[in-house]
Amino acid sequence: MRENWEDEITYIVSDEGERLDQFLMGKQPDFSRSHLQKLIAAGAVTVGEKIVKAGFRLKTGDKVRLCLPEPQVAEVLPEDIPLDILYEDADIIVLNKARGMVVHPAAGCFQGTLVNALLYHCQDLSGINGVLRPGIVHRLDKDTSGVMVVAKNDNAHLDLARQIGEKSARRQYVAVVHGNMPEAQGIVKGNICRHPTDRKKMAIVPGGKPAVTEFWVKERFGDFTLLTCRLQTGRTHQIRVHLTHIGHPLVGDPKYGSRKSPLDKYIKGQALHSEILTLRHPTTKEPMTFTAPLPEDMAEILEILRATKKRGENFA
Repeated sequence: MRENWEDEITYIVSDEGERLDQFLMGKQPDFSRSHLQKLIAAGAVTVGEKIVKAGFRLKTGDKVRLCLPEPQVAEVLPEDIPLDILYEDADIIVLNKARGMVVHPAAGCFQGTLVNALLYHCQDLSGINGVLRPGIVHRLDKDTSGVMVVAKNDNAHLDLARQIGEKSARRQYVAVVHGNMPEAQGIVKGNICRHPTDRKKMAIVPGGKPAVTEFWVKERFGDFTLLTCRLQTGRTHQIRVHLTHIGHPLVGDPKYGSRKSPLDKYIKGQALHSEILTLRHPTTKEPMTFTAPLPEDMAEILEILRATKKRGENFA
């Protein structure tokens, strides 16, 4: 095979008729379909020692060999991006992440992230998660705003990660969802993992990781409901997946929300905000609670809904 490939993996096909790229998606769930198609086009995949196209239909017994390229060391540069810092000391930074900001660099996105901004703000970030995610203990989706904590050293990182794992650190969110939630409060349970056909989404799948979301109704607006949500677990897209699963997707959610409404024009992304974070300081062990105010777009949505409700109307 080619030079500069780090590893080779061989698979034997058991089911006939599947496309090569779809077959590899099932074997390599962390890779996007487009990334796998690029590997196939680059000759990094063979079927029976032959280079074929992504749409090649496999037969039972075919030997598929995937060569993974050597990882490229990415350079993450500091950028002078304003941060809304709620608290900072020698161990932690607590900030209010803006909607639209990616937390850490990834393939195709190495600029404009929270990590780029943090590297400009300070050099002392924990190195446990490597060069792409220094200091990042937990994350928020790009279009989810609100409070999150960053570790400035490894001891703080380990302690905060333990608190999140043991659920002693509590995260509370505010969400605006479609529909009139019938219950005053409830718990959504559903194992979450990568969607079986759309690798950019998560889904409730029997073999996924356990996930539990609590919710409380704060206000009702006829066709919309304002919720408080609390995570008992921290799976990717958890609140978005769980609320969609019970028939109440988030307003403005481009990935999981199938419903459209006039409210969408007021917000870019899902109406979800990390409002409160409670933890113990990793060094002093002092209980600490941080609150991030609602972003302007969500505040505007609620102002519109409250005004409509006061007039005795439904916003639709």
